[in-house]
Amino acid sequence: MRPHAMASNPAAGDVTPAVLAIGRPDFPNILIDTLRRQAGVGHCMVFALTRAGSASCLLDVGNIPTGSDLGAAYAGQFHESDPNRDALFEGEGSGPIMLPSFTPRMYGARYRKIFFNDSDIVDKCATAIWTGGTCFYVNFYRITSQGRFADTERARLQTIAPAIGASVARHFQQAVTATADQNLATLFATRAPLSALTPREQDVCRRILLGFSSEAISQELGISLHSTLTYRKRAYERLGICSQNELFAIVLGLLAGARGLN
Repeated sequence: MRPHAMASNPAAGDVTPAVLAIGRPDFPNILIDTLRRQAGVGHCMVFALTRAGSASCLLDVGNIPTGSDLGAAYAGQFHESDPNRDALFEGEGSGPIMLPSFTPRMYGARYRKIFFNDSDIVDKCATAIWTGGTCFYVNFYRITSQGRFADTERARLQTIAPAIGASVARHFQQAVTATADQNLATLFATRAPLSALTPREQDVCRRILLGFSSEAISQELGISLHSTLTYRKRAYERLGICSQNELFAIVLGLLAGARGLN
């Protein structure tokens, strides 16, 4: 009799439940349930990275008790020393990225101690996808009680990685849009660095996040196109960014910090 935890063919490659949960509050739980069923994943973490150097932990779900602490540590400092970083940034524009198989020697001693030894992680796989200048970096972990990924599990992760990465990216993009409809104004009014913008700069940036063109923003706010572009330029300068993608990343980071996306 086969072990219940890993059926011989659990509807191989079927990630439909995760796809159907995009944009819903229960997406994290549906995602980890799908990953457990498909490949015995114990824990999943998602990070958003930008070329400007920002990083934020968007999702932390599964069986690692210290997951939230690890996510904060990675986003705050350790993303800069991740040995996968070069592969992530070299892969921009190339479609879904599957990272090399995990080996402890890839990581420095301090990184290895914090993220693997102390947290009881014995194996990981990872995939990533770039969307609009943001890299969604999706990590799959196993702890000691589970053992390392079997070859069949690793192969299945490679099969479903493109769909999982795309689903994650779409979910968090929709989360920003939903938040924009409901309480972006509150976010801009109360959370630094967005709250440092002038009211008109906030008006322009909020509409940028909603997908308005510069011309549409001008029409909605009753100001000239030149004024809209000026407010956008000043806002970006205050925030230390150069693009809409970086503005998107700031909002994602603030929402993740408040657990607004999970």
